[in-house]
Amino acid sequence: MKSATRRMINEQLPISESSPIKARFYDYAHFTYPWHFHAEYEIIYFKEGTGTSFIGNSMENFRDGDFILIGSNLPHYMKSDDIYHAADSNLRTKGTIIQFEQDFMQYSIRHYIQFTKIKKLLDDSQRGIYFPAGCSGKAIDLLENIPLESGMDQILSILQLFKEMSDISSKVILPPSEQMDQIHGNSRIDKILAYLNQHYTRHMDLNEISCLAAMSPASFCRFFKSKTGKTLKNYILDMRIGYACKLLSLDNMNISQISTECGFDTISHFNKSFKRNTGFTPTEYRRRMLAD
Repeated sequence: MKSATRRMINEQLPISESSPIKARFYDYAHFTYPWHFHAEYEIIYFKEGTGTSFIGNSMENFRDGDFILIGSNLPHYMKSDDIYHAADSNLRTKGTIIQFEQDFMQYSIRHYIQFTKIKKLLDDSQRGIYFPAGCSGKAIDLLENIPLESGMDQILSILQLFKEMSDISSKVILPPSEQMDQIHGNSRIDKILAYLNQHYTRHMDLNEISCLAAMSPASFCRFFKSKTGKTLKNYILDMRIGYACKLLSLDNMNISQISTECGFDTISHFNKSFKRNTGFTPTEYRRRMLAD
């Protein structure tokens, strides 16, 4: 687990206020995406497949029919059982992934009494919530239909899914993640992380960010590392690598274009940084992702 933490990626998802939901089916030989986090909430439904989910400090086995809700900025990754990695295996892992923005319907959920149970559901998801197979046929029906919907129909189905999930008595709230407890709840670090999320692909230096925090560069470096466990340079690098992983999986830009898009000065720096963080060259990573 320690080596995975060192390579944690801040994944950047193509989600915004104008397009707050991303829902899709998946069909992989096995899960491949490394230890990562992102600002958006995520629901993963395991229609077929077995393995282990790593969420914050928790490890939970998953099997056919399970699903999980992962809160904003909560580190996680999925590992398929070894049998799925065998060269002669014909097994697949299939299901649904739904991601929605951090501030999705925030005012209504935070202020209207009708959303009280949904508010608690999303608050509890900051630790991760596991839903066992067979807990709700209605929730499964919604999970299997939402990727086929769009517009208002999809939003209404998401709200129905939230309601159904909040009513499931067999759900398991996972233990808290000490790492994310250290990051959340501090307005200064929240302000800095929000700024980095918006500007990480352009050149930023230490003086610029320390001024934003109203701290000297030396004090800021100590503060930032105490809150995130990383230097500013490595934090920004991880964000860029996470964005690169997403672009490589889409296969609509070449390696040089992705290097520039993610904020790297040279393609050689990009190639070296990517392999150091993920264990693969960008070309190898794309080949593995597209093979699935």
